[in-house]
Amino acid sequence: MLYRTRGSGVKTRVFSVAAAFFLAASAVAFGRAGSAERVVVGYIPVTGDAKFFVAKERGFFADEGLDVELLEFQNSADGLAAIRAGKLDTGAFGTVAPLIHISKGADLRIIGGIMGEDTSIITTPEKAGAIRSAADLKGSKIATIRLSTSDAVLRGALHNAGLSWKNDVEIAELKNPPAVLEAVKSGEVDLGVVWGPFDLQAAKQGLVAVLNSRQLLPGHPCCRLSVTGENFEGRKDVWTRFLRAILKAERYAKADESHRDDTVDIILKYSKLDRDIIKNGYYHGILDQTSDPNFRGLLDFWDILLAAEYIVFSNENPDPARFVETAPYLDALASLRREEPGDAFWKETEELVSERNKGQAGGGRAR
Repeated sequence: MLYRTRGSGVKTRVFSVAAAFFLAASAVAFGRAGSAERVVVGYIPVTGDAKFFVAKERGFFADEGLDVELLEFQNSADGLAAIRAGKLDTGAFGTVAPLIHISKGADLRIIGGIMGEDTSIITTPEKAGAIRSAADLKGSKIATIRLSTSDAVLRGALHNAGLSWKNDVEIAELKNPPAVLEAVKSGEVDLGVVWGPFDLQAAKQGLVAVLNSRQLLPGHPCCRLSVTGENFEGRKDVWTRFLRAILKAERYAKADESHRDDTVDIILKYSKLDRDIIKNGYYHGILDQTSDPNFRGLLDFWDILLAAEYIVFSNENPDPARFVETAPYLDALASLRREEPGDAFWKETEELVSERNKGQAGGGRAR
């Protein structure tokens, strides 16, 4: 397992007396006076995790009284294992990995998201013409990344098309997207499933994206922010502040076009991908950048996994709604809206996420 620590790169700032007073007042309001709270965060080096990088490099974590260390992982399975082992405080390791752990009795809490959608099925130009829908995948050998959201999207889409991932296709579980690209190019498999921006990298290598998230499972969540139950219960204020920083990073990267080049430069520090691939993947791809838990989308995804027999229980089917905590995100967004009532981004975000997070109250499942 590879861990890599990154520095913040945040420039020294000079504040006016008024600004210093405001920050001091904010620190008291959020209970963060004194030394910064340490938070260790796991990430995967792709565009989807950009808000971690932006929040670190632009000082949004520090502004919230948080000392955040970023550690790199290559896949969701290893990242979730590190959270459960106490090596990480949080990370955004797909949707499937936390749900699989929850289905096996783990006390994990999902408090937000980093991105959604962004899955593509790739193949060679010679085979691309025969693939127009999930039904056309029958009889194919397909490479995926184990416990990834992309893997679950594939299996869910096959189920919705009346196919069985156990009987109608052959699935090869690989370690990471570059391995999938190589397997497709070499002819070891017919198709591969990857997340962005590896679909764009595949195109540079002569491959073709034939289907994507919005055709297979529109609006599906990905990369949920997960913490252990113990970590959540003992640090609720920390998670509200953490999500304030993530929301500030979302606005910085998304709302103001003048920040795009800087956002791409920041992602470059944490990824080995080409600059044009990063920019196209983050700003022109099939990426949902919203940071809310997406409670209703998460439950729909759970149902898809059950129907496709991706998750199978030997005993009682646990209710995943008990493990979704929307309060920290909603509190974070509401506090930012109060502080900047004239900011259109907070208003639009509040309207967008309201419907997606209805029905989550007291941990019960309301559909």
